[in-house]
Amino acid sequence: MMNTTPTTPQPRAAKFAAIVRVTSGNFLEQFDFFLFGFYATYIAQTFFPASSEFASLMMTFAVFGSGFLMRPLGAIILGAYIDRVGRRKGLIVTLSIMACGTVLIALVPSYASIGLAAPFLVLLGRLLQGFSAGAELGGVSVYLAEIATPGRTGFYTSWQSASQQIAIILAAALGYGINAWLDATQIAAWGWRVPFFIGCVIIPFIFVIRRSLQETEAFKARTHHPGAREVFRSMRDNWRTVLAGGLLASMTTTTFYLITVYTPTFGKSVLHLSTTDSLIVTLFVGLSNFIWLPIGGAISDRIGRRPLLLGISLLCIFTAYPAMHWLAAAASFERLLVVLLYFSFFFGMYNGAMVAALTEVMPQNVRVVGFSLAFSLATAIFGGFTPAMSTFLVQATGDKASPAYWLMFAAVCGLSATLVLYRRQKAWVAKSV
Repeated sequence: MMNTTPTTPQPRAAKFAAIVRVTSGNFLEQFDFFLFGFYATYIAQTFFPASSEFASLMMTFAVFGSGFLMRPLGAIILGAYIDRVGRRKGLIVTLSIMACGTVLIALVPSYASIGLAAPFLVLLGRLLQGFSAGAELGGVSVYLAEIATPGRTGFYTSWQSASQQIAIILAAALGYGINAWLDATQIAAWGWRVPFFIGCVIIPFIFVIRRSLQETEAFKARTHHPGAREVFRSMRDNWRTVLAGGLLASMTTTTFYLITVYTPTFGKSVLHLSTTDSLIVTLFVGLSNFIWLPIGGAISDRIGRRPLLLGISLLCIFTAYPAMHWLAAAASFERLLVVLLYFSFFFGMYNGAMVAALTEVMPQNVRVVGFSLAFSLATAIFGGFTPAMSTFLVQATGDKASPAYWLMFAAVCGLSATLVLYRRQKAWVAKSV
């Protein structure tokens, strides 16, 4: 279903302010998620000691992935809440739950101090973050779609992901500074917690920003808001659309977590590059993502979602492994930068079209819960476990380029979903309004 709800014209400055307010929570979510992936080796040593580095990392990434398993539950419960009470109130609730998880992870003592309670509390923090994130992305994306000017839905919704890239850039810059100012022993002992504490300090400011968010005219114009029973019935009736939407988003989630969260571990543990090299590459990847996302959204507004989704999926299927093999054959900072910037192009262009497409196919009265559930399924199955799957593939095959297989599989899923959804939804071929 395409978004045909009329929007009330607003000044450009007001639109920009609304984008900043609604995407602020996305910033916090990705900031903390990236820190967890970047400092995985230190978190493993602090909370998940084991007989081998591989086992310790796998436990850490399993806990990281467990948060994504909570996303579908959060998508249904919190997504339905947002569809019923409004975008503004619902997004304040998701931010509150997310903040609790962030503070908990930052303050948990080590395994050496409190034993098994330490990994349990870290797991609880991740579950809270995953539960809130299940509806955060959907709520933000639908909000942006509903305030978008006609013909620019793709461009507007692209800022949902673009805001996350600012978090990546900031986190990478902080990591670079900490790595320069502290030695390895200090970082392992307490330095890795510093960025998490900074995230805690940011939380009150984000609350102030989001509390000033205005409800969308599209939501206020609706006379009926679905209850829980109606939401579940709608999800049951539209399960094929939700499942196809999840497969459509799999390419996005896998690529993103591969080139951001997994990059520091991949560069350090697999390619044996320096931590500084991985941080600089990640910083450039965040900047590249930030540039490509609105470009992808704007191009999809101009030529349609389908051609862009199909083209990028095919390009990924045929070139992902050769690119990774070229990197692994002679690992260097320069090659890592080139390959990940290439994958960043995949992510930005594809996601710029995908987010708008996913908002357009969902029934209007349950748009947030439908979007959130589809995206959460993709994140839970593909994106969240990308670091663990990549680590496993390298260990099992001995091939440093093997994470490309997981990315290629996600691209096949995205390609298939695009073909299915656009065959069923003929209106998608036209430009969004």
